[in-house]
Amino acid sequence: MKKNTLYKDLSELLPMTFFKMARSFFWLKRTEDFRITSLIACSLLFLVATVASAQDAEYSTKEGTIRKANVGGYMITQREKVDESYNAGYSMYAAAWPLLREYPGRSFQSGLFGTWMHPQYDGPLPVEKLYTDIEGGLGWWRDTEYATTTPKFIMGGVQLNFAGWANGPGAGRGRDWSDPKGKYGVAQLSPWLLWPPDGLNLKQGTSGELFGSGYLPLPLTEPKTTTAGEAVSTGNQCWTLFLNTGNFKGPVAFFTPYFWTQASVEDPRLNGLFLDQRPSEPNKAFQMETQHIHSYEATDSNGQTYARMAPTQYPVGPDGNSDLLHRLMVYKKEALWDAVEAWFAGGDPVDGIINVEHATMQKFNKGVRSNWKFYGEHIPKNKRALMNITSYMDANVTDSATLRVRWEGDLITKRKTNGHILITLPEYYKMENSSEDDIGQWVAVAPKEVPSETGLHEVSFNRAEDDRSSLTYVTPEEEESSWKNPGPAAGPFKTKLGDGSTLTYYWYRFADQPALLNADMSKAAREEMQRRVELLHKHWKKDQEYLPPPLIGELADIDPALIVSPPAGMEVGYVPIVTRQGLE
Repeated sequence: MKKNTLYKDLSELLPMTFFKMARSFFWLKRTEDFRITSLIACSLLFLVATVASAQDAEYSTKEGTIRKANVGGYMITQREKVDESYNAGYSMYAAAWPLLREYPGRSFQSGLFGTWMHPQYDGPLPVEKLYTDIEGGLGWWRDTEYATTTPKFIMGGVQLNFAGWANGPGAGRGRDWSDPKGKYGVAQLSPWLLWPPDGLNLKQGTSGELFGSGYLPLPLTEPKTTTAGEAVSTGNQCWTLFLNTGNFKGPVAFFTPYFWTQASVEDPRLNGLFLDQRPSEPNKAFQMETQHIHSYEATDSNGQTYARMAPTQYPVGPDGNSDLLHRLMVYKKEALWDAVEAWFAGGDPVDGIINVEHATMQKFNKGVRSNWKFYGEHIPKNKRALMNITSYMDANVTDSATLRVRWEGDLITKRKTNGHILITLPEYYKMENSSEDDIGQWVAVAPKEVPSETGLHEVSFNRAEDDRSSLTYVTPEEEESSWKNPGPAAGPFKTKLGDGSTLTYYWYRFADQPALLNADMSKAAREEMQRRVELLHKHWKKDQEYLPPPLIGELADIDPALIVSPPAGMEVGYVPIVTRQGLE
C-alpha cells in the first residue's frame, strides 16, 4: 500500500512525543494501573502506526517473500508511590544513547525513558475528554528534520486533547505560522542556551551518559481573572525546564500560562483545570515508548515464520549493566517557589538551588515489564505476539535510585566504540506456538537457526525510500509580525550544529520575544516579567547546581554550538531566539 491521503493526514497528527497522541483518548481517566492502560493504548497506537507506515508492505526475493514490519511497545518501570503533597514538579536523569546502530530514516520513531506529567485533580472532571500534560524527553520522531543516531530532547507540552503542542521556543505542531498550534507556547528564559526548533541537540557520540531534566513552576507572572477578553482565569505557574548536563545547568525556557488556558477561553467549563493553576501529579509513569523500529518477516517452506529487526543497542558499563533512569525526584512548592515569590516581592535574592528538604525520591521496585511486539499490515490484531525480551534482560539488578538492567546470553553481542561499550539485542526471532489457538511468542534465535531460504540474512535496514530533502524551519518574515515588531536588539548570528544544520538567531529583549507578544499579556505585565527575569539573569548562572545531582555516572553534554554568550551590554534581560534552521 502506497502513501495516500490517509497517511498524509495521519502524518500531521502522529509526530508528537513518542506517538502518545493516539493513545491519549484512552488515558483520559486518571489511573495508576498502567498494566491495563498501556495494553489498550498500544492496540490503537500501533494499529494507526501500521496504517501510516504500510508502504510496499511486502516484496519478493529469489529466496521467497519478505514482509515489512516494525517493532514497537513499552518498557515499563515499577515504582513505589509517593505522598500526593509532592505536587510541584519533578526531575530525573535519563541515559542518552544511540538506540539504533545506524539512523534508518524518518519512519523510525522511539523515545528513550521518560515520563508524562499531568495536572493533579481532586474531584470529577466536567468533561469526558481532557488530556493535557508535559511529556517530552529524549528520542527520535517522524518529523525530525536533521536526525542523527544521537537523540534530541523536546519539551512536549500538550494542549487540550492535542489541539496543539509546544516542543520548545518557536517549535510546535506543524510548520504553518498562520495557525501556530502551540508554536508560541514556550518562552526563552536562558541567556546562554539556544533552542533549535528541531529539538535540543546533545553532543554527537553521547552513549550512556545521564541527561538531567525536570520541571518546576516559577512565579514569573501574576494571575488574572480575564483571558483573551473572556471571564476565564489564568494562573501564574510558569512551568520551567531545568537542565543538568556536563556543560550547562539551570533554567532554559517555560510554558506560558496562556498556552494552557487558550482551551478555557473556548470552553469555560475547563476554567482552572490546566497546569497554569493545577498542581502536578506526583505519581507518574516512567516508560520507554517505542513506536517504530524497522523489521522484516518471512516464512520458510515448512511454514515456520521468522523475523529480524534492525540492530538495536543499549549502553553498558564495565559490569555489563545498563543504568537507564536515575534519581526520580518530586517536589513541594516550598522547594523553590516560596523563596522565589518572596524575592520577587522585594525579599532577599535566591540562589536557585532546589531545597531537597521539601523533596523526596520516587523509588524503583525491581523489574521491568516489556510489551514489545512485531507489527505489520499482514499481522491481524489478535495475532500480535510478544517478544521474549525477558529471556535476555534481567531487571532484578535495579535498586531504589536506579533503573538498571543486565543483558545475558549467547545472543547478546558487545562492541566498543569511541570509548563506550554497547550491546546489541538479538536481531532474529522465531515464532513459537504451543497450539493452533495460541498466539505464540517471538523467541530470540541465533542467525544460523534461520533458514537462508527466508532471505532475512540479506535484508537492508537502510530505508532509502524514507529519505527526502530536509525542510527548513523559517519563522514569519512579515514586517508587521511579532518577530519583527518591535523586533530583535542584535543579530543575525549563526552557528553550525553537530547534526549538520545551521541556526540563525537574534537577541531579543526578554519581554519583546514573540512568545510573550502572543501570550495575552499587557505591556505592563510583560514589563513586570522583564523585571523579575533580570533578577534571575543577575543571580542564576549556567554553571551552578540547581537540580539535585546524580549519585552515579557521568553527565551528558549538550552540543557545544548551542551554548552562547550575550553581546556586550545585553548580559541581563536579553535572550537568544532562533529564527531559522536549515542546511547551508
